[in-house]
Amino acid sequence: MNDATTSGPVSGLEASAAACLARARALIPLLRTQAAWIDRHGALPPVVLDAMHEAGMFRMLLPRTFGGMELKPSDFVQCVEAIAMGDGSAAWCMNQGSGCSMTAAFMAPAVSREIWGGKRDVVAWGQGPGAKAVRTEGGWLATGTYTFVSGIRHATWLGAHCPCYEADGTRATHADGSNRELTLLFPRERITIEANWDVVGLRGTGSDRFAVTDFFVDEAHAVARESPAERRESGTLYKFQAMQLYAAGFACVGLGIARAAVDAFIELTKHKTQAWSSEALRDDKAVWRVVGETDGALKMARGGLLRTLDDVWDDVARDGELTLANKIAIRQAATFAIHAARDVVHTVYHEAGATAIWADRPFERLFRDVNTVSQQTQGRRTHFETVGHYLLGGAPDPRWL
Repeated sequence: MNDATTSGPVSGLEASAAACLARARALIPLLRTQAAWIDRHGALPPVVLDAMHEAGMFRMLLPRTFGGMELKPSDFVQCVEAIAMGDGSAAWCMNQGSGCSMTAAFMAPAVSREIWGGKRDVVAWGQGPGAKAVRTEGGWLATGTYTFVSGIRHATWLGAHCPCYEADGTRATHADGSNRELTLLFPRERITIEANWDVVGLRGTGSDRFAVTDFFVDEAHAVARESPAERRESGTLYKFQAMQLYAAGFACVGLGIARAAVDAFIELTKHKTQAWSSEALRDDKAVWRVVGETDGALKMARGGLLRTLDDVWDDVARDGELTLANKIAIRQAATFAIHAARDVVHTVYHEAGATAIWADRPFERLFRDVNTVSQQTQGRRTHFETVGHYLLGGAPDPRWL
């Protein structure tokens, strides 16, 4: 498929980057009105899910062949950022589900349509250390416990990533001798959700867990996602891996939360006077500095990430592949942006004084959410070690890139 053409319906929505971003920004007021419900119930409310599906927020990385938008990464993450300005949990689920949808490019078209053919179809998966799939007649038997399954409560399909074994217990391998791994996809109603998501921030992601034992999934629904040999879509987007979109998208969750915090602080300074002082905050030079520094830090982190994504896009479009250098560049920019966002929120939270601690003000929730973003895998400071190792001529572990 040529990047410039649309070979299938696009969800009945305008698929341009500008139109997608406009729809994302239009959802911010609604998202902010649902903050209390989201934190209380640990999930996204029906009114939010209805609006996000109607606006195509979960279909931006889905191939156009199957009714998706197939946005370039820099355009997609700006939509994630906009949603995060309204609610971090909604943006997190949007990014997670969208990354999963890239798998449609690696499956038989009939199976991809089965999984993503409906307007509200979303796939969710999480971490499954120790999981495995054993070959059986017609498919695989999966065993494992999967945690941090963001969006599981509104997902229609789930995925279980598994190292593969033959029926005799030996590792299943490819023709070149490398170990085989597959992601097994199945309808959510086939399993029972184990509710365990009781956390400080991003409560609305509902990132619960599920467990399976000798769970059968047929061969048609087993995919070696991101394998060049299995790729069925020729668009530049599908030469990226979901990991790069997760990294950049979750960074933009942080950036959107931080932008909301800075905007809220600016609004606060327009009318607040500190206790035992007659000077309005808006006339305090120290406040001027805080606003200038935090706004600048966000713009620089955001600009660096978007520029990196566009530079990598140009490389991949020209050369036809994503290189280790490309992966390193995105990892560096994304990790930097996450920590910049967290630091910005910490600064404005402190400068807002006692106002920041009240639950009916936005600061304490933004503080909780951004700190949850930075605690997740994509925010690990060890990523900078990986980048430094590469820049010094080393060969870093590719699993985290």
